[in-house]
Amino acid sequence: MGVLTAAVLSSFVTVGTTAPAHADLLPYVPWSSYLPGWTDQYVPSSDNDCVAGRPSCLKGTLKEQSRIADDTAASCSHNAVFARAYVRMTQLYGYTRDIPGYYQDVPYFNHVDAVFARYYTDAYYNWQGGNRTAVPQAWLTAFDAAKNKKVSGTGDLLLGMNAHINRDLPYVMAAVGLVAPDGSSRKPDYDAVEAWLYDATAPLIAEFAQRFDPAMDDTQDPFGIGNWALFQLVSAWRENAWRNAEALVNAPTPAARALVAANIENEANLAAQGILTSQSYLPLVQSSASRDAYCAVHKSDAPPMPYAFGNATAWGYAY
Repeated sequence: MGVLTAAVLSSFVTVGTTAPAHADLLPYVPWSSYLPGWTDQYVPSSDNDCVAGRPSCLKGTLKEQSRIADDTAASCSHNAVFARAYVRMTQLYGYTRDIPGYYQDVPYFNHVDAVFARYYTDAYYNWQGGNRTAVPQAWLTAFDAAKNKKVSGTGDLLLGMNAHINRDLPYVMAAVGLVAPDGSSRKPDYDAVEAWLYDATAPLIAEFAQRFDPAMDDTQDPFGIGNWALFQLVSAWRENAWRNAEALVNAPTPAARALVAANIENEANLAAQGILTSQSYLPLVQSSASRDAYCAVHKSDAPPMPYAFGNATAWGYAY
């Protein structure tokens, strides 16, 4: 996910360097409850910092994501892979947004970042709390596979990305708006993410192989997926998500929109089943035992490669 330089690293604040105690985590309260005036629509004049896209919103986003990432890593849950990947992606977004001219409308994309994250955090905590009816099927597949230790580390990453990109992203983009007030498309800012996605793949996979599943950086094993292939897959998913968002926005009637939504759900669910087929451990032949034993020893290891924003900490977040 990104490569630029560590020029703004000195302004980052590191939060936490050791594994947190599980009991120290506070109960989750949905963003829509503790952020008065929350709406998925982008409203620059809103008193809500995230709705208005103010810079301070990013720290709140990272805090929410890191709660899940630290909790899951501390217990070596297989959900730790995607959870930590999401923290890294948000850190990288924060880094790129501070580069003058990188995005045409930074406040807008600050808002996109927060809305997108909330789709994940709400899904995770609803699942964790047993409220399965509130969790989209693609996320149920991902979370259940992780809980049941059904797939490889690569599989856990792919299932999370599928649910968040193929399923969530079209709804997010349709809600925040695809067109600026002057009538221009928001697509250039959406596509600007592609410039750092590929270069972030190597440090991301290296970190997960170091901390969670050593097989993740072995592209020769049956579960392996090369960095280039992973980037191409994500890029294709993001393009499809934009097109589905356009279809949602352009649907002439509620019934037509429902058909688009059904197609989005079906695409994500089919992709999830394909990932399960290709990434599941073979019964009686393979298991996650060695991966889990490895994680118990290495979960606090420092990421071995720097990201664009510099060296990352194993726990917490920096920004």
